Amino acid sequence: MRLATLRTNNVTVATRLTAEAEAVVIPGYADVGALLAEPDWPEIAAAGGSTVHVNRADFAPVITRPGKIVCVGLNYAKHIDEMGHDRPAVPTLFVKFADALIGPYDDAIVPSFNASGLDFEGELAVVIGARARHVDAEAAKACIAGYSIINDYTQRDYQYRTQQWHQGKSLEATAGFGPWLDTEWTPGPALETTLNGERMQHAPTDDLVFSPADLVEFISHLYPLNPGDVIATGTPDGVGHARTPRRYLGEGDTVRVSISGLGHIENTTRVVGA
Repeated sequence: MRLATLRTNNVTVATRLTAEAEAVVIPGYADVGALLAEPDWPEIAAAGGSTVHVNRADFAPVITRPGKIVCVGLNYAKHIDEMGHDRPAVPTLFVKFADALIGPYDDAIVPSFNASGLDFEGELAVVIGARARHVDAEAAKACIAGYSIINDYTQRDYQYRTQQWHQGKSLEATAGFGPWLDTEWTPGPALETTLNGERMQHAPTDDLVFSPADLVEFISHLYPLNPGDVIATGTPDGVGHARTPRRYLGEGDTVRVSISGLGHIENTTRVVGA
């Protein structure tokens, strides 16, 4: 089942996608996150209501305001090597705020004073569907509602000004998220990121140092994960910062992140005056 949040009549609605350009409205829920808060959300989603036509611009972030966006650094072995880090013994975590999210096909609007050192990080997103607190990896699997795609859009110059990464990771209105949540998808197919049509990243999504279940287990021993929370599982090698010469993003650059079975997101950077 594929669930998406669509914009319609100046509001957003949770929907179940039934075809490439059709969806069934799930009445009473402003986004997929609100739907996941219901214990019987699979049954509610399967019922649905009226059918609507879907245009690319209609897609909002699959969850518009997650309570938590927990991001994982250094989770693909080759990316760890290219960034010059040692293999971690436990997941490396940081947070992204919901203000950073945009729809899967929206432009990333960046003020000119924040427009240096911009980089892409195509990632598999894990969406929580049941509260996870102090769970082991096996129990964690049942807490995952499904999977989506996110771009951990990053300001490298801000990121590396201190030992903490957060300041480079939550730039407002830059991180594409969507286009849908797939409840039946299984990690394995390759993630691919392109910049203006040129392949930058390519790796299987099951080639993670820490699997989705491992991440849920670890995080749930720090704080609970609630329905609608999101885990960005880390990025493969090939980011712009690690290239020679470096490939930072600028005005008009389009980043496309695709995962077979999860569709793709595609966001163009637009630099605007201060």
